[in-house]
Amino acid sequence: MSQHENTWWETIKVESGQLLDKVKELIAEGNVRRIVIKQGDRSIAEFPLAVGVVGAVFAPILAAIGAIAALVSDCKIEVERTEKK
Repeated sequence: MSQHENTWWETIKVESGQLLDKVKELIAEGNVRRIVIKQGDRSIAEFPLAVGVVGAVFAPILAAIGAIAALVSDCKIEVERTEKK
């Protein structure tokens, strides 16, 4: 029997000051496959997340998101999520 994955996208609007905390929260949830940060309709960063990867691997991603947060005023996070059926 093969396992099927259900994949969907979710959009979250955040202020720049909330960006880093929200991304940390999303990573901790564990069912996020990809995070895209957009300002308006333009993608300004995209981070694929591997399932089961933890800790120090995320440090460069979080540093980049911190730098982005300092440069943008308001943005949205598009999140690709997965769920095994």
